[in-house]
Parts: sequence; C-alpha cells; structure tokens
Amino acid sequence: MSVGDVGNLRAAGAEPDGNAVGGDGNAPSAEPVSDDDDAGNRVLGATARSVLEFVARSITADPDAVVVDVTEGAKQVQLRLHVGPGDVGRVIGRQGRTAKAIRALVGAAGARDGITAAVEIVSD
Repeated sequence: MSVGDVGNLRAAGAEPDGNAVGGDGNAPSAEPVSDDDDAGNRVLGATARSVLEFVARSITADPDAVVVDVTEGAKQVQLRLHVGPGDVGRVIGRQGRTAKAIRALVGAAGARDGITAAVEIVSD
C-alpha cells in the first residue's frame, strides 16, 4: 500500500487497517477516563506526609526516630516532624535553608492533592 492509497482510504472514511473512521457505534468512547474514581477513599495529605517522611529519613542520622504527626483541616494539613535531638540541626540546616526546602517540597506535594500543607519541626 502506498502513501497515496492511505490518503484515498482516509478520504473514503476508513483507516489503512480496514477500520472505519468516526463514530460508528463500535469504537470506544472519546470521553476521558478519570483515575479519581476512589477520590473519597484517599487520605487527606497522604502525598505530603510521604514526601516529608522520605526526605526526613534520608537526611537524618537516626531514621527510626523520625515521626510525622498529622492534623487535618478542611483543605489544610499541619504536619509535625519529630526527629531525634541530634538531628534537629541537620533538618533545619544552615540559616534554615534545609527546612525551607523541605517546606517547599511538602507544600508542592500538598498542592498536587489540592491542599495546603504546613510543616513544623519539633525536637524530642
């Protein structure tokens, strides 16, 4: 089949594989399929919490001491990050740069879920 034949087939309403073009009733619908069918079953702030736990466990010397407490509001989540006493400096960083970066990451993860996420760093 040449390129000209393909153009002629399309002009006649058929694809090169023999299937008709258009809505003949047999083709799948063009409606978008939503992956949010179970949106009511999602935990508010789950992505933000997961990101916070991952980052905190990655930068602390004692990852087992990392605990994240979640307080939920209507469209807001307050995340309290508990780390060991020796890791507070690591999590905060020089001039608070690491803490600021963590808050930005967690905020972006929360925005992905359509919520506002706030992070508070607590030493135990």
